[in-house]
Amino acid sequence: MARLTVEDAIKKIGNRFDLILIAAKRARQIQIRGKSPLLSKKNDKTTVLALREIEQGLINKKILNDHENFEDQESNSIKIKSMNYY
Repeated sequence: MARLTVEDAIKKIGNRFDLILIAAKRARQIQIRGKSPLLSKKNDKTTVLALREIEQGLINKKILNDHENFEDQESNSIKIKSMNYY
């Protein structure tokens, strides 16, 4: 399953180097930041799950960056609000 997923995901992203970066970033979101996977886990590791999401078109570089930018803005907003209490 994983080999087919990698080959299909490369077709979606364009090259294997970008695929590695995007899949690693998504896997960290799921495993470390506690983000919910967009697919059922099926006993897959987070890296395989990230590749499956990419292969099915649920995650790409733009979606990942947009989501990260939104989180950064939200985090900055919380910091600014907490600083205004003085």
